[in-house]
Amino acid sequence: MPLIPEEPQIHESAQGPRATPASGRTAPTPRPVPGPRPAAPSRPGRPGPPRPTAPVQRTPRDVASVKPGPSGPAAPAASAAPQIQLIPASAEGALDSAEEAVDLLLESGRAPGEVLVITTGAQHPWADHELSFGEASYWAQHDAGDDVFYADAAVASRAASRPVVVVAVNGGPDSVAATALPLAHSRAGALLIVCGNPQQINSVLGAGV
Repeated sequence: MPLIPEEPQIHESAQGPRATPASGRTAPTPRPVPGPRPAAPSRPGRPGPPRPTAPVQRTPRDVASVKPGPSGPAAPAASAAPQIQLIPASAEGALDSAEEAVDLLLESGRAPGEVLVITTGAQHPWADHELSFGEASYWAQHDAGDDVFYADAAVASRAASRPVVVVAVNGGPDSVAATALPLAHSRAGALLIVCGNPQQINSVLGAGV
C-alpha cells in the first residue's frame, strides 16, 4: 500500500508554541504521532517476504489418462494350420523313420511332452510295455504329459492335442490310415510329420486334410 501523506497546513494551535531560535538553530517542531501504517511494499532489488502462491488447480486436461479400449473381450486370433512334413518310408521302415524324427525333435529343443506318436499298424514297443501294466497306468502317463506318448490309431482319438504329432503309417488297412491322418492333423498344434508311402499319404492329405 502507498504511504499515507502527512497532513498539510497544520495550525500552530495544534502544533503548540514555537520556540525562538537560539544560537542559530531552529527548535524542532513537535509533530503529531501518526497512527499505525501498513507495511511498505518491497522495492525492486530488495528482497521482501515471499508471497504465498495459490495452489494450482489441475483440470482434467492437465492429467494424462489412458483411454479404455472397446468394451468386450478381444476377438480370438485365427488359429494357423499345422505345418505338414512328409518322410517317405516303407511300411516296414515307417516306425524307424518316426523314431528318427522324434530324436531330431528332441535334439532341436522340443520337450518330450510336446510329442505324440500315432501308429497305424503294429504298436510301438513303448505302448506295448506300458499297456502291460494296465490301461489306467498307460493313460496316466498320457495325462501327466511328461514324455513322448505312443498311441495306436484305434485309440488315438482319446489322446489330447500336442504341438507335434508324428504318424507312422507302418501297415494296417488303408481305411485306418485314412482315419488316422485327419485325426492326427486335428491333434497337431504346430507340426504334423507323416512317415510312410508318399502316394498313399498324399491321396489322404489331398482329400481335405
